[in-house]
Amino acid sequence: MIKLFEKFTLRDVEFRNRIWVSPMCQYSCKDGMPTDWHLAHYGSRAAGGAGLVLVEATAVAPEGRISPQDLGIWSEAHANALQRITRFIKEQGAIAGIQLAHAGRKASIAVPWNGGKSVGVENGGWQTVAPSALPFAADDPLPHQMTKNDLDKVIADFCLAAQRSVAAGFEVIEVHNAHGYLCHQFLSPLSNRRSDEFGGSLQNRLRFPLQIAGAVRETVPSHLPVFVRISATDWAPGGWDLEQSIQFCKALKKLGIDLIDVSSGGNIADAEVPAGPGFQVPFAKAIREQAAIPTGAVGLITEPQQAEEILRKGEADAILIGREFLRNPYFVFRAAQELGAHADVPKQYQRAIT
Repeated sequence: MIKLFEKFTLRDVEFRNRIWVSPMCQYSCKDGMPTDWHLAHYGSRAAGGAGLVLVEATAVAPEGRISPQDLGIWSEAHANALQRITRFIKEQGAIAGIQLAHAGRKASIAVPWNGGKSVGVENGGWQTVAPSALPFAADDPLPHQMTKNDLDKVIADFCLAAQRSVAAGFEVIEVHNAHGYLCHQFLSPLSNRRSDEFGGSLQNRLRFPLQIAGAVRETVPSHLPVFVRISATDWAPGGWDLEQSIQFCKALKKLGIDLIDVSSGGNIADAEVPAGPGFQVPFAKAIREQAAIPTGAVGLITEPQQAEEILRKGEADAILIGREFLRNPYFVFRAAQELGAHADVPKQYQRAIT
C-alpha cells in the first residue's frame, strides 16, 4: 500500500488520500468576495485528485485581511458566494476546507506583485492592530495595541466565521496561528510585550490563541475536524520555538483540535530561514511524537517519493503541498503514476491519464 494514497479519517470526515492543497493566498478579491478565479483555481486542484483543498487565509473581519484584495467571510453574503466553490470541490471527491485568519500587524499591505508595502488609509488601507504597538517591519506604521474589548471582538469574529464556513459547506476549519499573523504575534515574546494576562509567561502568551481555538472548536459541529496551523519557530533568538510549540500543541489537543498543520517563520522581518527540501518536516515529526497529535507536513515538498517517505517514516500523517500545486494542479496524478498507486481521475481526463 502506498501511504500517500491511503484514506485518512478525522472525526466523521474521510479523506481519499493524504495529498492536500495547502492554503495559498490568491489576492484576487474585491471586498472579500470570491470570484471565478477562485472557482477555477480550487476546482482544478479538486478535479486533480487532492484529498483536501484548503482555501486560502480568509479574513474573519475586514481589518483582518492581509491586503485589500484578500478573501473574507465576515458576512452571510461571503458565505453564500463560497457555496458554489465548496459544492464543486465535493463533486470532484475532495474535502473542502478553509483557513480562518486575522493578519494583525501584518495587515493592510499591497499585494505581492504591487510591492507588498503598507497601504495607507487614503489608499484603501486601515489601522492595524497587534498585541503590542510594535511594527512588523521598521518602516511599517505602528499598530494599535489591542484592548480586552478588541480581543473579545476577534474571538467573536472567529466564531461567526466558523459558523458561516460550515454553512458554506466547508468540512474542515483551520485556525491560522502561523506566519506572523495575529495569533502568532501573541505567541511570540518578540512581538508580544504585554504586561497583562495575555503577555509575559508562556501560559499568558498562549491564552488568547487558545481562547480562539477553543471557541472555534466549540462552534464547529462535533463531527467535523478543526485544524490549527502553526509556525513551529520564529527562526530568531529569544523568539517562539519548537519546545514552546510542543506545549502549545499539547494544550490544543486538550481542546479537541484534530490536527496541527506545521509550518514556520513569518513573524520576524529579517529572520534567516534555512529553507530547503522538507526543512520543516522535523518540526511536524517532533510535535506528532511529543504532543501525540496528528500533524501535516508542509514546505518544499515537491516530489512524490519525498512525500511518501515522510509518511512511511512516521514523520507526519498528511502532506500539504503549496507551490508544487501552483505549478501542477494534477500533481496527484503524477504521484500515482510514479508510485504505482490508484488516483481518482475524472472521466473527462481518463483518455490522457492511465
